[in-house]
Amino acid sequence: MAFSSSLLLGAVIALTGATTANAAASVDYVALGDSYSSGVGSGSYISSSGDCKRSTLAYPSLWASAHSPASFSFTACSGARTGDVIANQLGPLNSSTDLVSISIGGNDAGFSDVMTTCVLQSESTCLSRIATARSYVDTTLPGKLDSVYDAIKAKAPAARVVVLGYPRFYKIGGSCVVGLSDKVRGAINGAADYLNAATAKRAADHGFSFGDVTGTFTGHEICSGSAWLHSLNWLNIGESYHPFAAGQSGGYLPVLNALD
Repeated sequence: MAFSSSLLLGAVIALTGATTANAAASVDYVALGDSYSSGVGSGSYISSSGDCKRSTLAYPSLWASAHSPASFSFTACSGARTGDVIANQLGPLNSSTDLVSISIGGNDAGFSDVMTTCVLQSESTCLSRIATARSYVDTTLPGKLDSVYDAIKAKAPAARVVVLGYPRFYKIGGSCVVGLSDKVRGAINGAADYLNAATAKRAADHGFSFGDVTGTFTGHEICSGSAWLHSLNWLNIGESYHPFAAGQSGGYLPVLNALD
């Protein structure tokens, strides 16, 4: 009886494994978005992607490598805003698309300019710029996100869409002894939370899943002593405040895996 049960259990495990593999092999996956999706900061850039800086170490590439989907289209691009996604990234989507991932909205809200302002100018100027970004998130960004999400749903009506958010940049009271004050670091983190909350609401209203990465990045922020994010890099400004390869594999990929 025990032997028969073992055989049965083995057969179930083998069947389940085969089913999972077959399911993954039948998925048509399209990865959209900005630099957090293209993999800026993680290196190993795909030469044909040019200034879009798509990386083989970005979470979409890692997911595709692990799951061997039927097709994988990677159109995320560094610097992309919502309008760029609509104009340049949606070509691979169609009625057969099964999975779409996207991070978008940070460039629309001006987060790059926020960081530049906060690093180079006074605390009061920084906090004022953050307030302007938050106002944009309140008044303008929701409509822009709606436009992107509507366009995705129109072109890929059967797809499961996973919208990935942004990490908090700083551990407050961490190991950094120079640079921005904790007040400014806290305000920047709060702005990231604000953007994530607005994005999650728009995603939910379209029936999409929202992937919150703040949890996976906790303990790996700048000033944590085990950072998965680049701090300011004057030699490569574009990689500043973007995830290392470890942030893509440890911060973003598990969230996509949980929601795919």
